[in-house]
Amino acid sequence: MEKVSIDSLDNEPRVADVQKHASSPLNLSDMAMNYYELEPGDSFSGGLHTHMNQEEVFYVIEGTATFETMDGEVEVGADEVVRFAPGEYQEGKNESDERIKALALGAPQDAGETRSALPCEECGADYHVAVVDESGVTLECPDCGNVIEM
Repeated sequence: MEKVSIDSLDNEPRVADVQKHASSPLNLSDMAMNYYELEPGDSFSGGLHTHMNQEEVFYVIEGTATFETMDGEVEVGADEVVRFAPGEYQEGKNESDERIKALALGAPQDAGETRSALPCEECGADYHVAVVDESGVTLECPDCGNVIEM
């Protein structure tokens, strides 16, 4: 058994005010788990994207998150859960005036290729492959190789 307090986790904000990774402290092997607190205007991810090998589930603890999808927007309120299948594009945001607290769960833990729904300015391809590392996010067009550093 593993147990950890959310308060004890290091805050590693990238796109959200509070972003805490619980996967390593809990020794998770088959899923990823992240805790978020989003101020108004914050996003879970920073853009419309999909994970080709990972389903994602978001549980909203407080507030209302708005998820942009290819089929339109979906609001997810407190004590509600939404699931996105592998390959399904989404971006969750805080479009309200209140803070959001939420958990994001992904399985398997390795998301595989992540695609960003950002058309290439060079060749017009529909998406970029996203690479996330310590230095940030880099997007690369799979058709022409054009690179965008975020």
